[in-house]
Amino acid sequence: MNALPPDFPHDTIWASLPVPAFLIDPLDRIADINPAAEQFLNTSSRMLKDAPFLDRLAVDAPLDQAFARVRADQSVMFINTVDVSGGNAAPVQCDMQVAPVIRQDGWLLVLMEPRQIAGRLGRAQAVKSSARSAIGMAEMLAHEIKNPLAGITGAAQLLSMGLTPDDQELTDLIVAESRRIVALLDQVEQFGNLRPPERRAVNIHDLLDRARKSAMVGFAANMRITEEFDPSLPPTWVDGDQMLQVFLNLLKNAAEAAGKGGGTIRLRTFYDLSLRLRRKDGSGNPLPLQVEIIDDGPGIRPEILPDIFEPFVSGRENGTGLGLALVSKIISDHDGWISVDSVPGRTVFRLSLPIAPRDRGPRADTGDPAK
Repeated sequence: MNALPPDFPHDTIWASLPVPAFLIDPLDRIADINPAAEQFLNTSSRMLKDAPFLDRLAVDAPLDQAFARVRADQSVMFINTVDVSGGNAAPVQCDMQVAPVIRQDGWLLVLMEPRQIAGRLGRAQAVKSSARSAIGMAEMLAHEIKNPLAGITGAAQLLSMGLTPDDQELTDLIVAESRRIVALLDQVEQFGNLRPPERRAVNIHDLLDRARKSAMVGFAANMRITEEFDPSLPPTWVDGDQMLQVFLNLLKNAAEAAGKGGGTIRLRTFYDLSLRLRRKDGSGNPLPLQVEIIDDGPGIRPEILPDIFEPFVSGRENGTGLGLALVSKIISDHDGWISVDSVPGRTVFRLSLPIAPRDRGPRADTGDPAK
């Protein structure tokens, strides 16, 4: 039996916590749970003590990595919108906090706050459902809105032919803003019409190289893009076209954050055998292929960081907030994982992807439809 840390708070405080709480020992075993956690899991603390945390709870998040990072950094980590279940209980969507226990090396405190409104949707389903509800009306009306906008744009251009330069500024503004609205509606339609992924064995470095070349001749012409690739990585199991869109969106996001002054974007790949995405049934989906897109821009504002993958959440003026939402949806559709860490001067988007099954052939597809 694991002994509690000698300076652990009094039992009254532990019992009074209104959310499920778990004390985890350095070997990731459950040392104690509070009454709220007993009620949440419909079991007793005696039944869970000394049991491996990740064996007794199914959590739709890479907690192995989260625990390691909290122990290494000695700082709190927030994990939003994940499914949690124990035993035969149906999964419940929760926000989680993982914190180190002060002066107790390796010990962790895990808090879970159930999201009652989200109910029992899986994480992937929640991403899709949230996106659909946020843009459903815009998607339905996009075609109808674009038709009158085309007429407004054409009328403004005709009017500008007989106006003075001062008055032309007003018609130019009408044309520019109309085109901006059309571009937004195009993104909404793209989000809503995204087809299910057609997965193939794909060389991830070929996709990254194509994205880099495309970015360098377009939106990232003022940026420096470097590569730190692990050449031994096996093929990944993705839709090449959709994953290329993910990389382009993330590169564009980094370039726009840097502004006209430019900056540096690092593309990094490596292998992490310890990372697994746990399903609701407790089984693990390995996600060993890691891709990081790192920029040295100003960073994401802390107040929007937890919701940065939600539709219409943007850190830029006039930003649509659909680029990262589309990225999250695509990664979710591929049963992958995306996370972000951001401080001024360093923002890291990390993608965790599955490897291609061995029976899918030895030669990886590049994802290029022309090949």
